[in-house]
Formats: sequence, structure tokens, C-alpha cells
Amino acid sequence: MPKKEKKAKTSLSDEEQLLLFQQKLLAEEEMAKKKERLLSQFLKDKLAKEEHNSALNLNKINTQWRTVLREVKTRELHKDIEILSQTFERVVDCKDNVIKSLAKDLSEAEEQYARALRSHLHNVDQLLALQRHRLSLLEESYNMELEALTKEFETERKTIIDQHEKEIHYLQDIFMAMEQNYIDSEYESKLEFQSMWNDLKNMNLEEKHFLRLHLENIVEDLWRKFQDVLKNYTDATEDRKAAFETLQVKDEKSSKEIEVQMKKIQKLQDAITISKGKIMIHSRESEDENRYIRNDKELVLVQLRKLKAQRTQARAASQKNLVKLTLESNATLKALRKIVDKGEKILKLAEICRKFETEEEKVLPFYSSVLTPKEQEGIEENNLEELTEELAKVMVDYTGMENFWKRYNKVKLEQLSLQHRRAQLLDINGKLREMLKQYLDGISVSDEVLSQLNPLFIVNYQSNLPQPLSIPIAHPGSTSPPAPWRDQRRSFFLGSS
Repeated sequence: MPKKEKKAKTSLSDEEQLLLFQQKLLAEEEMAKKKERLLSQFLKDKLAKEEHNSALNLNKINTQWRTVLREVKTRELHKDIEILSQTFERVVDCKDNVIKSLAKDLSEAEEQYARALRSHLHNVDQLLALQRHRLSLLEESYNMELEALTKEFETERKTIIDQHEKEIHYLQDIFMAMEQNYIDSEYESKLEFQSMWNDLKNMNLEEKHFLRLHLENIVEDLWRKFQDVLKNYTDATEDRKAAFETLQVKDEKSSKEIEVQMKKIQKLQDAITISKGKIMIHSRESEDENRYIRNDKELVLVQLRKLKAQRTQARAASQKNLVKLTLESNATLKALRKIVDKGEKILKLAEICRKFETEEEKVLPFYSSVLTPKEQEGIEENNLEELTEELAKVMVDYTGMENFWKRYNKVKLEQLSLQHRRAQLLDINGKLREMLKQYLDGISVSDEVLSQLNPLFIVNYQSNLPQPLSIPIAHPGSTSPPAPWRDQRRSFFLGSS
């Protein structure tokens, strides 16, 4: 019994030492963290001060550099101003010479204009004399033709009056029929008009009321603007008004001359009316010819309608083809855009992957095949037997992608090997975690650990594991305890240490 009490005391002192050691470690870790925080804060403050000083120094350098640049720029501007002043004086001298030459040309042009005016007036007097002589000759010929035309007119007048009476009777019959149709259509249109009129009246009243308010505001603004414009116009047109009065006097003189000429024109118009009568006779004769032409025109119109129908059918077919073509082109454009986006994405990924390549991959990007020459020949023979012409053509088109597929397969294999290695490491990590958990559960003492089976927990040389039924027997004369008890004691001391 006294031996057991001593062993319990020694075990408690060891546990206390462990706790004190753990507390010291925790205190040292907290002190180290505090020192790291203080050091990082000191470095941050120092960095902020350095940034502030660098910004101030940059501002000072910029201000001094700007002053230097301004002095250089002022010198350049003074030189440019001197050059521009010299050029300006040269240009002014050139312009003065041009103005003098233009003044000489203007005086010469005025002299030429006076000469041309005199010659023009002389020519006008000659033309007036010729015109008067020509008019006298025309008057004599007009009187001769007038007598002949009067005789023809009387004969034609009788024939025209007879034909006119016949046409009047025909038109009266047509007028009666038209009047009857008009009465019927008028009644129907009156009913429609009355209904439409009522609707429009209501709409117009609403719009009128709205427009009246809107227009009153517009009219007031326009009246003010008009008054301002009128004042400006009266001020600006005083000189023109005086010129207009002089021109009005000239216009009265020219109007009298025009009246004289109009009388002569009236006589000529009478001659024109007589000739129009002759034209009417010829037009009636040409009506028969026009009828034949109309018949031909109708036949041509029938053929034209057929051609138009054929054209519309062809246009509809071409429009369908065009719609189909546009849809197919839009689909192809979308597919091509997807391919382009995919290619851009692949190129971006290639650029990103290029950064992560090793030196060996940069030097030798395309690995050599692992297969032997015989194995490669056998694979090629198998592929040639299975391939068709279409597949061969497609493969020829994609021969440039062999290097890409080599790199892709290499990356895929590395990815699969890394995934397999990751699974193995995760399995090993899980096993190590379980072993560490068992070890920590054996070291720590808590209600959860005591409730579970623990081979390291031994009290009074007894474990909470189930004991076998066979009990070891000690030899007489031996003072040492049995073997299992020795093992349990050793395991307890190992767990406490």
C-alpha cells in the first residue's frame, strides 16, 4: 500500500510539470506574436512616411522643371513672334501692290463698259427699224390670209353646227343616265358622309380647342417677333423704297408699250384659233388610227401583265432563296464567332500556361514518342486498314495539329498522374490524422476519452480494454509482477512522459 501512494504522487508532479511547460510555451508564442505585430506596425508607419516624403520631393522637382520649361518656351515664342512680324510686313506689301493693280484694271473695265454701252444702243436702234419694216409686211400678208380664212370658216361653220347638234343629243342621253347613277351614289355617299361628319366634328372640336390654346401662344410670340422684324425692315428698306418709286415710273411706261404689243398678239391669237379648227379636223381623221393603235396597245398590255406575273413569281422565288441564304449565313457567322471565341480562349490559356512551363518544356516542347519503331509501324498499319477516304482527307487537313495533340496528351497524362498521386496522399494524410488523433486521445484526459476504449489509460495496473479469460500465474519465490502487468506499467509511463 505505501508503494502505490508514492507512485500516485510522482505521477501528479509530472502532469503539473507538463502543464507548466505548456503554459510557458503559450506565453512565449504570445510574446513573439506581439513583437511581430509591433515590428509590422513600425514598418508600415515608416513606409507611409517614405511615400509622403517621395511625393513632396516629386512635387518640388516638377515645379522647378516647369519653371525651366517656361523660360525655354518664352524664348522660342519671342523668336516666332519676330519671324511672324517680318512675314506679316511682306504680306502687307504684296497686298498693297495687288490693290493698286486691281484699281488700274477697274478703271480700264469702266472705259470698256462705256464703249460697249454705246455700241449696244446703236444696235438696238437698228433692230427697232428692222422690226417696224417687218411688222408692216406681216400686216399686209395677214389681211390677205384673213379674207381667205373667212371664206373657209363659213363653210366649216355649217358642217360643225350640224355635227354639234348630233353630239348634243348623244350627250343629253348620256347625261340622263349619269344623273340617275349619280342620284343613287349621292344618297349612299350622303349617309356615309353624315356618319363621318359627326365623327370628324367631334374630333375637330377637341383638336380645335387644343390648337386654339396652342396657336394663341404661338401667335402672340409671332406677333412680337413680327413687330421687331417690321421695325428692322422699315429701317433697312428706306433706300430701296426710293429706288422702287423710280422703277415704278419706268414700269408705267413699259406697261403702255406692252398694251400696244398685246393688241398685236391678240390678232395673232385669232389666227391661231382658226388654225386650231383645222387641227381639230385632222385630229378626227386620226381618231380611227388611234383606235387601231389602242387595240394593239391592249394586246401588248395583256402580254405585259403575263410578263409581270412571271416576274413576281421569279421575284418571290429569289426572295425565298435570299431569306434562306441570309439565315444560313447568320448561322455560319454565329458558328464562326463561337470558333473564334474558342480559339481566342485557347490562345489566352496557352499564354497563361506558357508562364508555368519549366525550362525543359520551353527547350523541348514536344516530347519524343515512348513506343518502339516496330510498335509505331504496327499502329500505323492498323490505322490505315480502318481508315476510309473521307477520314484520310480529314486527317490530312488536321496534320498540323499533331504537335498540339502531343502537348495536350502530355498535359492530360500529367494531370491524371497528379490526381492519382493526390488521392494517394489524401489517403496517407487520413491515416496519419487517425493515428495522431488516437495518440492525442491517449495523452489527454476528458469524459469523452474515459468513456471510450483507450489502451494507454491504466489505473491501478488495470486498463479499460476487455481482459482475456486466462489469468497468468506467478512462480513461487519471484517478487516481480506478471508480464502483462509489466507491459501495462511501461505503457503508462510512456503515455505520461
